[in-house]
Amino acid sequence: QVQLVESGGGLVQPGGSLRLSCAASGSIFSINAMGWYRQAPGKERELVATIISSGSANYADSVKGRFTISRDNAKNTVYLQMNSLKPEDTAVYYCNADVRVGWSRPVRAYWGQGTQVTVSS
Repeated sequence: QVQLVESGGGLVQPGGSLRLSCAASGSIFSINAMGWYRQAPGKERELVATIISSGSANYADSVKGRFTISRDNAKNTVYLQMNSLKPEDTAVYYCNADVRVGWSRPVRAYWGQGTQVTVSS
């Protein structure tokens, strides 16, 4: 079994910063892509950013230039540094990881429970 646990969410003022982290634990052989998604009330879940093991990343247009995704492969952890936050960034943020649990085992996606980010004055 694999568990992803997010942390770092909370309330922040517009223009502020917040850093999210997500640690994967359990029976992990390797992790391919990791990423962050978010879902605001009444909206579909959307991609925020993804990163592969080499460090190459991509971002949604709405956050590019403000958010930075990174990962620590030794710790099976992915981070999301969020700067210049806007009220429109308010959402539940979910961590995702594509995980192999053993040699010759298939890759599957795992998700965290989500962490609330609220941007308000």
